[in-house]
This record gives sequence, structure tokens and C-alpha cells, in this order.
Amino acid sequence: MRIAVASGKGGTGKTTVATSLALSLAEGTPGDAAWSPPTFLDCDVEGPNAHLFLAPIFERRQDVAIQIPRVDAAKCTACGKCAEVCQYHAIAVLGKKTLVFSQLCHGCGSCTLVCPEGAISEEPHAIGVLEAGTAARGIPFARGVLDVGEPMATPAIRQLKRWAIPADGPEGSVVILDAPPGTSCPVVEAVRGADYLLLVTEPTPFGLHDLRLAAEVAAELGIPAGVVINRDGIGDAGVDEFCAAAELPILLRIPFERAIAEGVAQGRTLVDIHPEYVTRFRAVFEEIRLKSMSGGLTHDRD
Repeated sequence: MRIAVASGKGGTGKTTVATSLALSLAEGTPGDAAWSPPTFLDCDVEGPNAHLFLAPIFERRQDVAIQIPRVDAAKCTACGKCAEVCQYHAIAVLGKKTLVFSQLCHGCGSCTLVCPEGAISEEPHAIGVLEAGTAARGIPFARGVLDVGEPMATPAIRQLKRWAIPADGPEGSVVILDAPPGTSCPVVEAVRGADYLLLVTEPTPFGLHDLRLAAEVAAELGIPAGVVINRDGIGDAGVDEFCAAAELPILLRIPFERAIAEGVAQGRTLVDIHPEYVTRFRAVFEEIRLKSMSGGLTHDRD
């Protein structure tokens, strides 16, 4: 089962929820002798911070690269077919010269396939690194780290998922994906293939606005979703009213509390600050598991 933890905006406590959920499940659930710790993926490759809470020891490392087109000017006839097929405007033909804008390239390879003269080849361009190891309580942990100045987070997230999620994991194994904030392409790539989407928000007008956007992404991808309200007690009732109207279940409320804020600032997880949340997060997981079982796990994994 894959559970993606996301939010429409940054700073809602998404990583706080994701790491505490992982720790709560790491030692198993009552009566489940075959339980193994969940795999944790930090998919926020532009600003990964889950390692601050789970303290992994990295044992494996792999570079992330995308294939960038290189044009052989001697073969190129400037027909423009490569520019026509590129959805990201990474290639432009000006007069008889074909220009490649590598920072816009997604490495899809379409230009190479359609070039009638065979004038385009591909060469790897490093954009970051993948790291994996073991975190607190035996949790398998992996993350992607995008190089400074690189704009293409999506390919790094895609490669992280393929590299770190075992294709032959034991039946009933759990993967927790800590998605980037927002609702742009990196978020879609991170949550794509998830069995359940846990949306973390705060009860403010700003939080409500971005929760609406995140809920639209979940609906568009056909992923069942539930909500965690962080900093409960501030703001207004707008989030509750929206969740009721949209039939989004509110699975957990985390109060606006000084002790939690101080603890998180010190690098402590919510379940370290308040151990009673282990039981609450396990209850959230059981509800997610029941909903996923009743709905079927049919999402595309690629």
C-alpha cells in the first residue's frame, strides 16, 4: 500500500505528519506478527527535510540524470519537427539553426525519435542524487536531492520512486511518500500511483484555498483522500465546512500548541512530543487500509 502525504501549501506540517505516521507503524500493529516497518520516501527533492526527524544512515547513493538532446549541425536540416513535438519548448529553430534549452528539457526523447535526419543524439545531464539507508526504528529511508539551480524536480522524483520502492516487497508492505508542497508537476509525480492521499492543511482561509486545489488533484487522479487538520483551533470553520461538502473525511486533528511547535523546531517528531499520537496515527492507518481495501488498489504504478 502506498500512502502519499501532501498539502496544497508549504508549512502546514506535512512532514510532521508523514514522519510520525511512519514511526507509529514501524513497530507493527497489534496482532500482526508479520509486520515490517514502512518504507519512507522524501519526494520533496528541492527541499528534503524528513532526515532531520528520522535520522537515517545513508548506505547507498546514485546520481540522477536526464537525457538532453545534442544536435549535430552537419546533419540538421532545420526542418523543425523536433520543435513541433517538444511540449516544453526546449527546442527552437531559428532560421537554419536549432537551439536546445537544456533547463526546459524533461528528457522525454521525443525529439530524437522524430528527427528524420538522425541529427539528434542524447547525452546524460546530472541533476541531483538519490540516497537510501536505514532510519530510526529500522525504517527503510530514501530521498532525492536536486542540485542547486536545477529546475526539473519531476524526473528526480520519478527515478527516486523506481529506485527505492521494491517491486517484490512483501504482501501488505507500506510505502509512505512525503510529497512536495503545492499542486504542480512534482506533486502530481510524487502522488501518482498512490492508494491513498493524506492531505494536511490548517484551518485558515489560505489553508482552505490550497486544500481545494489539492483535493482537485486527488479527484483528477482518482485517488481517495482524507484530511489531517494541523494547528486546529486557529482560523475559522471554513475547512470543516469544505470537507463536509466535498465528503472528505477528517482523519485527525492536531491542536495549535506551543509544546508541539517547540518540539518540532528542535527536530522532534509529534509522536516523541506526545506518545499518545502513536495510537491515533495507527487508527488513521487502519481507516485508510479499510478504505483502500474496499475501493481496490488499481492505480498505475509506473
